[in-house]
Formats: sequence, structure tokens, C-alpha cells
Amino acid sequence: MPTLDPDTRAVTSMLRAALATSQMSQASFARALGTSASRFSTYLAGTTRPSGYLLLRAQRLARALEAADRQGLMTAPATASTLREQLHAGDVAWAWRLLLQGRDHLRLMLSRQDDELLGSWEAAPAPTGSTGFDALLAALARHEFEAAGRPAPDWTKGQPLNQPWIPEHPFLTAERVIAQTPEWLRALNIFVPHRDLVTA
Repeated sequence: MPTLDPDTRAVTSMLRAALATSQMSQASFARALGTSASRFSTYLAGTTRPSGYLLLRAQRLARALEAADRQGLMTAPATASTLREQLHAGDVAWAWRLLLQGRDHLRLMLSRQDDELLGSWEAAPAPTGSTGFDALLAALARHEFEAAGRPAPDWTKGQPLNQPWIPEHPFLTAERVIAQTPEWLRALNIFVPHRDLVTA
């Protein structure tokens, strides 16, 4: 491998420091930044030069993820990760609680107008293993950002689901679930009663 020039070495060092600060795997941090794991690997090796935008974004999101973790606040990647674990274990009820807890932590960050912490919700999460929960997490995050008058992260701007997603409800029929779903979720082909989104 050819010797890297000083500027390239400095860039790879900054990216590696950001990766370490994020406390994420290389693949997860790449996803959080909106790039592929293979592409990010070439940045770390110095064989491809990242844009200044990506370098600054990596540093900013890493600091945000670290700050949120330090304060015990859930991030978008952490929320998706806990959802994936609970769904894999078959504990759907707990997955719902964690989803809403993550949403509530985002709401708290938005109320504080803490730009540094909010970077932890700009970081794109990995899939939960459920298309419906992926879409709902994105929809909830987008709704909170827009309600606060802030631009929503790119990862939240998904298209409506191809098929209606109506999670099984313990005491409401599918028809009643649909009737009680807020319009901003209906538009995405997601059907969850408003009252089930009120609090974790």
C-alpha cells in the first residue's frame, strides 16, 4: 500500500476518531452518515477522499451520539437497535414502549433546542427487522422535527408503504384502528390509533 500524504493521514485520523467517539460499529456508523460500509472503509484506508461535508458530518454526529449516550438519552440508531432486539425476542409490547420512549427523548431534545444532541437523531438507524416498525420510527421522528419547525433528517422521508400496516391491537378491530389513526400516519399507509402514541 502506498504511503499516504500528510493531509490524507490527517483526514483518516479524524474519521477514525469520529468512529471511536460514536461507539458504533464501522458499518453502523457508515449507515448513520448515509454512506455504505464499503465506501466508508475506503475513506478510513485513505484510498478514497471524503468530501469536507462528510468529514464534518462524521465529527458532528459522533459528538452528538456520545453526548446523548452520556446523558442517557436514546438516539435514532439506539432506538432501532433496541426495537430489533425486542422484536427478535418476540416481545412486541416492550418494543412499542421503547419506540415511544425514543420518540419522547427526541421530543425532549427538540424542546431544549439542543443542536448538538439533535445530531443523534440525524444519524440514520439500521433496520429493525420489521418494515412496519422501520416506517413508523421514521414517521414519528419526521413528525416531531416538523412539529418543532425543524427540517427532518433525510432518513425519515420514506415513501408510503406498499401495503397497509395495521399492527394487531389487543382490543380494537382493524376498522376502529384505521378510524382512529392520525392523518399524517394514514398518508404513509401506517395505521396506529392516536391514543397509542400519546406516551411511553
